[in-house]
Amino acid sequence: MSEGIKDKVVVITGASSGLGEAATRRLAQNGAKLVLGARRLDRLQSLADELSLGGDAVVRTDVTQRAEVKRLVDRAVQSHGRIDVIINNAGLMPLSPLERLKIDDWDRMIDVNIKGVLYGVAAALPHMKAQKSGHIINVSSVAGHKVRPGSTVYSATKTAVRVISEGLRQEVKPYNIRTTIISPGAVASELPDSVTEPDVAENVRKVYENAIPADSFASMVIFAMSQPEDVDVNEILFRPTRQEY
Repeated sequence: MSEGIKDKVVVITGASSGLGEAATRRLAQNGAKLVLGARRLDRLQSLADELSLGGDAVVRTDVTQRAEVKRLVDRAVQSHGRIDVIINNAGLMPLSPLERLKIDDWDRMIDVNIKGVLYGVAAALPHMKAQKSGHIINVSSVAGHKVRPGSTVYSATKTAVRVISEGLRQEVKPYNIRTTIISPGAVASELPDSVTEPDVAENVRKVYENAIPADSFASMVIFAMSQPEDVDVNEILFRPTRQEY
């Protein structure tokens, strides 16, 4: 299944832990050329050193800052001459009922989960258009398909990722660019740590008792990327077998 991944130039946001780290490890095993972005530069550097990715493989990146996302993608092009894949993975999940008016949390989710994805698309798309090839992978969530009390704003941001991705899919056909939405359920990561309300955090913890390893996400990335160039896997939705929601 890993055929076609070797030597592909892949940019990953939110690569310092969880899903991004798992994808980094699997792609490195399969010979991809990686450029990693996250806010925690020390964690990125340790990961790059462990995987022998080289000094140009990490860029401190806050995806809410358009210039930083552009710098991340430009590093990949400067180092390797192209960008084949971008995985817009960085995300936050500070769930809460709307009546609690956690407006700062709403703003953070909008900035990271929606604007961060758009900034990744904006940074990668000009290069991919010029190349007449590329693959944009955006990370949504089961919450982008189903909304529950307390997940309203988070679900809205993840639904937005799906809508953005579908519009993008239709627009980039002339440039031979593929698009994939990956919507995970409860997968082991630091995402539950971003919940700021203690009672909500306890409910999330119960859901995540059935969480599957982050490497399951990496397997979905490998599957989508390794298809022949004329096969565009547009959406993958997956959950733990025991997850009801």
